[in-house]
Amino acid sequence: MLRNTFCHIPGIGARLEYSLWSYGIQSWHDLNGRDYPFLSGQRIETVRDCIRQSFVHLEENNPEYFAERLPAGQHWRLFPEFRHLTAYLDIETTGLGERDHITTIALYDGKTISYYVNGYNLEEFCKDIKRYRVIVTYNGKCFDVPQIERYFDIRLDQAHIDLRYVLRSLGFNGGLKGCEKRLGIDRKELDGLDGFFAVLLWEDFRRRKNPQALETLLAYNIQDAVNLEALMVIAYNLKIKTTPFATTNRIPLPPQPTNPFRPHKNTIERILHESYWYWSVRGVYR
Repeated sequence: MLRNTFCHIPGIGARLEYSLWSYGIQSWHDLNGRDYPFLSGQRIETVRDCIRQSFVHLEENNPEYFAERLPAGQHWRLFPEFRHLTAYLDIETTGLGERDHITTIALYDGKTISYYVNGYNLEEFCKDIKRYRVIVTYNGKCFDVPQIERYFDIRLDQAHIDLRYVLRSLGFNGGLKGCEKRLGIDRKELDGLDGFFAVLLWEDFRRRKNPQALETLLAYNIQDAVNLEALMVIAYNLKIKTTPFATTNRIPLPPQPTNPFRPHKNTIERILHESYWYWSVRGVYR
């Protein structure tokens, strides 16, 4: 889709881009040696210059160039061309306040699942995330990325596709789990667990030294991350339905990877039974 995109060019918005498509200018290659009655000579030169730069930055695997120039609502267009440099990211924390800290991080790149645990290998995340040029999150612009940058005192300068906004533009609200349900993604044994329960799992692991609580937390965190790939593909395919490229640019759903951790039913049931105490003492998480 990126090669069919013109709205990253100064002066070209959604309506003019659609006019170009309707006129038969449907990719960057179609601009060579043609005149366009709805573009002035000066604008044509601007367009061609930007397209020349676009080819260079695409060849150099530089999604930041396009992310800086595309409207935020169009960042989903980056996905296919830079999928090989994309990481799906999700974190869990002890809460939402400034004094709360990151407990686990899950990272998935479509092939490999990586996970990081506070007190074990959390610092390795800072090195590993540098391998990627695009990150995909759900609500990461408001939560995950600011938390990571504050906790590690680093800057995540990757191009960022936040599916919360992409899916909202398609009419899907209700948080990550709500969007998954509406789009047919089944969480199986993890169905019904949420971010507050992730806090309880960490508390149980920390207080009781219960490895099953940590394994359940990691299963939950990793499932959040790997499901982002399916959501990204679904959202992308829904977006291109409004373009002339609904058939040619469609992407098949990816296979579901095997989660290396399984939730422990007994631990979940015990914490649910005890959760009244947690709710009354700590209050509602989210």
